[in-house]
Amino acid sequence: MMIHRRELIRLAGAAAALPALSHVAKAQAYPSRPVRIIVGYAAGGGVDITARLIGQWLSERLGQQFIVENRPGAATNIATEAVVRSPPDGYTLLLVNAANAINASVYDKLNFDFIHDITAIGSVMRVAFVMVVNPSLPINGLDMLDVPYRGLSPALADLLGGQVQLVFSTVPAAIEYIKGGKLRPLAVTTATRSEALPDVPTVGDFLPGFESSQWYGVGAPKGTPADIVATINKEINAGLADPKLKARIADLGGVPMPMTPGDFGKHIAAETTKWAKVIKFAGIKVK
Repeated sequence: MMIHRRELIRLAGAAAALPALSHVAKAQAYPSRPVRIIVGYAAGGGVDITARLIGQWLSERLGQQFIVENRPGAATNIATEAVVRSPPDGYTLLLVNAANAINASVYDKLNFDFIHDITAIGSVMRVAFVMVVNPSLPINGLDMLDVPYRGLSPALADLLGGQVQLVFSTVPAAIEYIKGGKLRPLAVTTATRSEALPDVPTVGDFLPGFESSQWYGVGAPKGTPADIVATINKEINAGLADPKLKARIADLGGVPMPMTPGDFGKHIAAETTKWAKVIKFAGIKVK
């Protein structure tokens, strides 16, 4: 069979373009099946609420289900390691939060390096912690014993039932109980009052300079393709600009935190450094 020179050049050009076209097709195909968002706490807490909120948005925008999977235990380390060990294909994500930055200094022997092994995709929001008590408890003084839980939902259940007297909760997890009069807020931990709880003072009103907050974002295993990271980041930021989603975040006491993947990575690194100093100064250790 004779092939003319012009036809040969056309075929060679088409062959050369195949890898690029394949790459584009791969990017356009994502996601082609359901995506898991792993949460390191029990259902019902602020991390879980945020994962379901952003998961629903991503499901609507990208046409596949983003399913929340709760893997509580070891202060989110079980969930984090599960994501670290997952294929870097964009189908297993982690709902990242401040605990991930803190754990890097609290735990001496982790099986992963969070900053190195997790790719930052995008941040979602920042929220205050709120000190809440059962309304029946008269507060005159505090002598606290720390009781660890597998998530805020079971901790708040015990607070409502009188098994514990005080919980430092994120605002999203406690706000409906507060509005319903089932829990009484004493103070929020951010530098300024929460817009969702404007009548509640800050801890800084009594202890000048005190500030602490929780933040949420999305991460993936190291090596996740940049185009997939960019796709998810774009949709998260679109959600944070959407009036309805912004209103829902405000109802939860949150402040949107749109960031690029690079900026979110810098945020995680800065938080890790900050908490390392606090942990060293306070001599905090896991027993």
